[in-house]
Amino acid sequence: QIQLVESGGGLVQAGDSLRLSCSAFGRAFSSDGVAWFRQVPGEEREFVASVRWSEGNTYYADSVNGRFTISRDTARNMVLLQMSSLKPEDTAVYYCAVDEFSDGTSRYAWEYDYWGQGTQVTVSS
Repeated sequence: QIQLVESGGGLVQAGDSLRLSCSAFGRAFSSDGVAWFRQVPGEEREFVASVRWSEGNTYYADSVNGRFTISRDTARNMVLLQMSSLKPEDTAVYYCAVDEFSDGTSRYAWEYDYWGQGTQVTVSS
């Protein structure tokens, strides 16, 4: 079993950058798809970006493509989400999730097996 812990959220202004980290405990990332989702109250959890851990292939939602970058830190067993040119509509709780034995292409929350507790990102206008 794997435990996920997110960090790096906070309050920033529109146009600023922020980097989120997802650390894994219990086992190392291996044949996994690792994704970031986000959720605002009253709405469904929304796919943001994902990475196939073994190959490094990355996938993005249209809304963040070109502004966000997902990456692996294999030495520290972490997945990072670098967010740039932030907008107020990026405000949400951001969650890290693992889809075991996956190619990392899934954009559906229900297909992910493990979740972190989330970290709040607030972008003021």
